[in-house]
Amino acid sequence: MGSAYSYQTKNGLRWEARYRRPDGRPTRRGGFRRKMDAVAFINEVETAVNKGTYVSVSDGNVTVGKLGEDWLLAHAAAVKPSTWHSDESSWRVHVAPRWGLRKINTIQHTEIRKWVAELSARRSATTVKRAHGILAAILDGAVRDRRILANPAREVKTPKKKRKAKPYLTHAQVERLAATSKYPDFVRFLAYTGLRWGEVTGLKIRHVDRQRRCFWVNENAVRVNGHVQLGTPKPEKFRTVPYPAFLDDAIARACKGKSAEELLWPAQLGGYLSQGNSMSGWFAAAVKRIRAEDQRAADEARARGEEVPPVMPRVTPHDLRHTAASLAISAGANVKVVQRMLGHASATMTLDTYAELFEDDLHEVAEALDKQRATALQK
Repeated sequence: MGSAYSYQTKNGLRWEARYRRPDGRPTRRGGFRRKMDAVAFINEVETAVNKGTYVSVSDGNVTVGKLGEDWLLAHAAAVKPSTWHSDESSWRVHVAPRWGLRKINTIQHTEIRKWVAELSARRSATTVKRAHGILAAILDGAVRDRRILANPAREVKTPKKKRKAKPYLTHAQVERLAATSKYPDFVRFLAYTGLRWGEVTGLKIRHVDRQRRCFWVNENAVRVNGHVQLGTPKPEKFRTVPYPAFLDDAIARACKGKSAEELLWPAQLGGYLSQGNSMSGWFAAAVKRIRAEDQRAADEARARGEEVPPVMPRVTPHDLRHTAASLAISAGANVKVVQRMLGHASATMTLDTYAELFEDDLHEVAEALDKQRATALQK
């Protein structure tokens, strides 16, 4: 039970409520003009403590900036360096300037909704979702610490990401891209294994089993701020991925004369291979040359009134991961095989990502049902 005590001020008699917080610490709040007001406040606190809804006013005076600094420190230990770098940048550029100085118990849901709308008008959906997610995560911690009763950032709608059509290369296009690029064997390896860039550039000789034609993915070399940081692959699971026999010679060349700890696919001058600038790096340059050739051929065919040949789509190294999935599915791989090859967390994720590639299966099912029904009714 709490108690009310009177004290004298220059403005007259005032009352102070003394009570204990849920953690047992004694707390006081003064300024009440009447004893009954102080007692009523004590009763409200005790009711809130019993219901588990007590929130200290003083604890809610902490700023988002202070909690954000603590959150970033803890976040660094929970996520990969590349993720932390993106989140730290979003905090510094979008969240801290707007909310850093605000006391958490003064933030309203409508304010956050307005901020999200303003940010959406000039930034991508990915940027908005990341910034909103950081603020929401910080305020979630404040709710768990009983600094605020509810999180005003929750139930704020963010813009939906627009799903872009994925460019899938054919076998012939992969071969042409490989032959045009600075690292042909590496390009073929990307297109037929489906590894992420960091996974393939992190492969060492000891990860390759040439007898079984497979390799073990257990390291990830991610470039953050121009520096390579080694970590584990997504989603924190090691996996074994086979490679087709036609890559035997390429793997043999890559392994020749190297020790177990050397990189399978190093840069020409040594060290971890980089894809370079997204507009002018070695990979982008190869794609640009091919597209220019294709465009000239298309223009000439159009001028002659002939059928216009296709132009190779713009692709990035990551798009070769999509190509690997496409080629595997066209070769008869089911969703579980593709999931394991790509290292997806679940088959659901694989289906969500490549649903359009499994559409032919639906036609096959329909045809099978038709034949099955006809056979059953003939009996």
